[in-house]
Amino acid sequence: MIDRIPPVAKFAVPLAALLALAGCGSAEKRSAPTTQAAKPAPRPPAPAVTKPRIVHPHNRPVPILMYHVVGAAPADAPLPGLYVRQADFAGQLAWLRAHGYHAVSLLRVYDYWKRGYALPRRPVVLTFDDGYREDFTNVRPLLARRHWPGVLNLAVRNLLDRKLTVPQIRLMIRQGWEVDAHTINHPDLTTLVPSQLRHEVAGSRAWIKRRFHVPVDFFCYPSGRYDSRVLAAVRSAGFLGATIEGSGPASPRDGLLTLPRIRVDGSDGVSGLAAKLGAYG
Repeated sequence: MIDRIPPVAKFAVPLAALLALAGCGSAEKRSAPTTQAAKPAPRPPAPAVTKPRIVHPHNRPVPILMYHVVGAAPADAPLPGLYVRQADFAGQLAWLRAHGYHAVSLLRVYDYWKRGYALPRRPVVLTFDDGYREDFTNVRPLLARRHWPGVLNLAVRNLLDRKLTVPQIRLMIRQGWEVDAHTINHPDLTTLVPSQLRHEVAGSRAWIKRRFHVPVDFFCYPSGRYDSRVLAAVRSAGFLGATIEGSGPASPRDGLLTLPRIRVDGSDGVSGLAAKLGAYG
């Protein structure tokens, strides 16, 4: 007996095959990637350039404070008055901030005087002569808390004698310190012959620039000693300005190569510093 395939069943296999073929074609079409032109990534906006605010007039005096060592004086210190106790220094910084002062670099003062770039309402420059370990251990952390720069007047010999180290000074620079020249060996510049004078003045600038890759735009006379020959050597070395010991706030009227500083002694404390600044308004 021959089995009969129902009429509908005759078309079941071919129809299934056709649907399968149609389905494969559709799948291929669905899976085929669409070709579209890649859009370029949006370009990030250029950072805004903040132009310095220009003020007129721009010749008012700015106090430059002169420190040496912030720390306890050893029993055999030849000049114990040059040591300011760390607690006194911390109190002086607190007094400065409470009375509206804000520490700036000497370069910012120069840019104010020469270009009119605005300064804080009550600027003050904090300079530290020679270069001592205490500049890193005692001074730097207190200034860093306030985001205030210091100015290190570096006598290269103190670095060679490891009173400060290169890594320490590099960290100070990263934290905003300005490094300026204070000669190689801290001699009385007025006693030197021309070759020695060039070595101590221009040589100290070149040495610090080469080691730390900073401008070294300012000079500090050892013990405040200078004469016409020394001034000529400082000018020839390319310094923008220089500081002496003197007294009272610095002004461009003093001459940029003879800017006075207000000396802070170990006996001053907070009240002594306040009196010295108050004497000049």
